[in-house]
Amino acid sequence: MEKEILNTSIQFVKGIGPKRAEVLNKEGVKTVKDLLYYFPRRYLDRTTITDIRDIEKDLVTTIVGRIEAGGVRKSRRRQYYQVIVADGTGFLNCTWFNGVEYIKNIFTMGDVVAFHGKVEFYNGYQIVHPEYDKLGEEEKDPLNTGAVIPLYSSTQSLKNIGLDSRGFRRILKNALEFLDHKIPDFFTDEIKESEKLLPLEDALRHIHFPPDTESLGKASSRLKFDEHFFLQLLMALRKMSITQIKGRAYDKTGPYVKILYDSLEFELTGAQKRVLREIREDLASPHVMNRLLQGDVGAGKTIVALLAVAIAIGNGVQVAIMAPTEILAYQHYGTFKSYFDKIHITTALLVGKQKASERKKILAGISDGQIKMVVGTHALIQEDVHFKDLGFVIIDEQQRFGVVQRGNLLEKGYNPDVLIMTATPIPRTLAITYHGDMDLSVIDEMPKDRKPVITRVINEQTLPKVYQFITDQVEKGQQCIVVYPLVVESEKLDLKAAEEGFKFLSESIFPNYSVALIHGRMKMDEKDAIMDKFSANEVQILVSTTVVEVGIDVPNATVMLIENAERFGLTQLHQLRGRIGRGTEKGYCILVQRKITDTSRRRLNIISHTTNGFEISDEDLKLRGPGEFYGTRQHGYLKWKIADLVNDGPIIRQARKTAFDIVKSDPRLRKPEHEAIRIRFLEDYQHMLEFVNIG
Repeated sequence: MEKEILNTSIQFVKGIGPKRAEVLNKEGVKTVKDLLYYFPRRYLDRTTITDIRDIEKDLVTTIVGRIEAGGVRKSRRRQYYQVIVADGTGFLNCTWFNGVEYIKNIFTMGDVVAFHGKVEFYNGYQIVHPEYDKLGEEEKDPLNTGAVIPLYSSTQSLKNIGLDSRGFRRILKNALEFLDHKIPDFFTDEIKESEKLLPLEDALRHIHFPPDTESLGKASSRLKFDEHFFLQLLMALRKMSITQIKGRAYDKTGPYVKILYDSLEFELTGAQKRVLREIREDLASPHVMNRLLQGDVGAGKTIVALLAVAIAIGNGVQVAIMAPTEILAYQHYGTFKSYFDKIHITTALLVGKQKASERKKILAGISDGQIKMVVGTHALIQEDVHFKDLGFVIIDEQQRFGVVQRGNLLEKGYNPDVLIMTATPIPRTLAITYHGDMDLSVIDEMPKDRKPVITRVINEQTLPKVYQFITDQVEKGQQCIVVYPLVVESEKLDLKAAEEGFKFLSESIFPNYSVALIHGRMKMDEKDAIMDKFSANEVQILVSTTVVEVGIDVPNATVMLIENAERFGLTQLHQLRGRIGRGTEKGYCILVQRKITDTSRRRLNIISHTTNGFEISDEDLKLRGPGEFYGTRQHGYLKWKIADLVNDGPIIRQARKTAFDIVKSDPRLRKPEHEAIRIRFLEDYQHMLEFVNIG
């Protein structure tokens, strides 16, 4: 009965009806439950409202006032609509240059309205195209009474049927009355008490109609906990399911590991040895390995992977390494082949643009087992690639692959062990959110002989001095990489900038040196030819787009100049910086800031003052959010309503512990006290149940 009432169509809620229900349905609000979870976008209270007398230019501000005057105005070029707002402490103009015919019918004199936007100054303070919410006379003045008023997101189609913030407040009040205190909770009293959680009924009432800010905070915490809990429950169930998959136990390290280990010209760091032990224990287990290996740029992940591969091959299976770009695939292939040739392990490279005869020969070697290890790109997942016995898969920079692509590779073996590697340090909250079903290994120690790269931020006026510095370095036999930004949305424009930069540098600045251009649209053999020359120091200055972000390893490159550095994410800048200073000489990374804003100044200040990738990734997450950090196309399936990955760290860890404890005690959620959790989980996470068996 209680569950059914939540699934009642919204058209039966007082004040909605069939016409409004039809529009709400298109916005994804179909049931009473959907309406309850249509949370406010923000709130008006004493802490969020600014007196007009206290507003400042360039600050994003919310003011509440009464409209004293308004109308269509005309300038020499166009007409606009403007209202004058007063709050008892001063006056403010709110101005609209677009949609004048619509806006002029919205307001009447005497309306009490909350306006939100960036304050500008032009013949007095004003906000141009502000967000607005009309407040009813029956609603208390939040500034003078301490009331907390919810404001809701509303599309134009919703506003057309009277569902602005005021309209939503009315129908939500009706919905709560309709439910008549029949909102079921999926958590037991024991869980709510141990985790100090507000009952769901109270949380949903107070998120929409908080009696005070303290109640709002408790309601928000409970609903955030819920969202994080169910995702962590998914991770716990996935991890439980994966660990139950039978794999192969490699009891011995095999004949190759000791030979390779003894041939190393350097001592592994303590962190590398620890991670290698963790991987060795996984491989010795009868269950499949599902491990994420994080390590900062230059921390030595590849050598750990190489030794792990030697264990697997020593136990008779084939290994595949999938890289996101051909450059990185070539890099890995060269590294692995240089070691494995010494111990007679056959290694191959499989990429998209290979001669048919060469590809046919490689496919035959993979199929009959003669090739023990293959490095490749997406070419590995083509239908004509058949392994004799694929037992170990390594995926590098997995965030660049889709779930289906990873799955296609795993299906080419019988329950292969999986090691994911990334040189993008992942903030803890993201690691346990996006990779919470994996075991985590971190190489958090740099090799002793690795010198930190010196990073400096400059403006374009300083470039002549920088060009002289590059000249001095090249005269000493060192090399330089100049990077231009490249983003998908403006690829042609950016490529043109790189080409013009190459022409300018090669003809006007460094005419006496060999300068080459490399970018993503070149054919692979063209890129290879240029990189071979750069590696041999036949090219002293390499001009590039971000194709060099991963996979370039030229120890003689000591200087990197990054143009328009403000256009890069912090993590990407850190990745780029990791391409230089990989030899015995000190590295220098110079960031050219051409468009200066407060945000860009702050970001570039961070990158110039630390070389710790984990600190940088934390800051990058705060500045850009998880979607931009990872790329929205890869992780868009997480549609948070209230959760906040950047600031919810303690709640995420609390929710994770609760979820994992429940799954440990009840792996298929069959206990009576977990039945409500199970039902809610199956309702809301049906689209994410890969590898999960609780049926």
